[in-house]
Amino acid sequence: MNPTIKDVAQKANVSIATVSRVLNNLSGYSDKTKQKVNEAIKELGYQPNAIARGLINKRTQTIGVMFPSVSGAFSSDLLKGIEELANDRNYSVMVCNTDQDGKRTLKYLQLLREKQVDGIIYSSEVLKKEYYDVLETMKIPVVLVSSQTEFASVPYVKVDDYQAAYDATLYLISKGHSKIAMISGNPSDAIAGAPRAEGYRRALEASGIPFDSRYLTFGDFLYESGSIAMEALLEQAPDVTAVFAASDEMAIGALSTVIKYGLSVPDDISIMGYDDLGIAKMIIPPLTTVRQPLYDIGKIAVEKLIQMIETGETVDSKIVDHLIVERQTVRSLT
Repeated sequence: MNPTIKDVAQKANVSIATVSRVLNNLSGYSDKTKQKVNEAIKELGYQPNAIARGLINKRTQTIGVMFPSVSGAFSSDLLKGIEELANDRNYSVMVCNTDQDGKRTLKYLQLLREKQVDGIIYSSEVLKKEYYDVLETMKIPVVLVSSQTEFASVPYVKVDDYQAAYDATLYLISKGHSKIAMISGNPSDAIAGAPRAEGYRRALEASGIPFDSRYLTFGDFLYESGSIAMEALLEQAPDVTAVFAASDEMAIGALSTVIKYGLSVPDDISIMGYDDLGIAKMIIPPLTTVRQPLYDIGKIAVEKLIQMIETGETVDSKIVDHLIVERQTVRSLT
């Protein structure tokens, strides 16, 4: 017969209520008592019943995480931060891939409703009114990651995409480049596409460099689209000396195309990315890029979500700092 919470309490010589408080990471006991309870759990091989615990505290200790089909490396870096802090706080994580353009978002919102998750982290997609209405009926908190919204009850955690792209473009200008191209995300993407492209254009304008439409191409943040966009740039703007890509994957795709055409990075063309994924420092040459601290963003989002779950109160949004990471793909012309 499987051991029960009563067996744990008897072995540790504490009350059932104390065991419950330890299991649910609540206060009201000493470190010594916590150690005794944990030792009893280990010796007995006790496995807490998540359903029973949920009936007691009205929670399942589960968080839903929704990702569209963005870069696997991007999602992985975020998820590391999300899962680490969730695990530290005794929450499980259920990950849903909503597909590109959120084609499965409503389906997964229904699934998460059925699973009775305590809250949702919603990443890299616009929170449409129809999604917000569903979340309102679910009566659970949601935190946006790498996205933002005007809904007052929904906080977000992200970098300032406009400012980060602006600073990246100024960095290339400071290295003596004036013929700077950009591989942007989709211009209809109000989260990461349009703001980064606008930051690029405004930085050129502020530096007295005329915007040239031949220098602006578009991709979907993934490797292949960066490669295709770079081919277009080499054909329509062969005088370009630097390329700023709105994601590391597109930057690496662009780099591969430059090499395929027998050119050198950075001697012939400088390339700069955005994200600072783990692969950015592994490629040859290592990629100069804009770091958005995805791991930290994931942890901050979980902290905010759990605070909302446990207090019932809305928390403030947070803009985290970006950073330009210099490696070996940008050459100075000065």
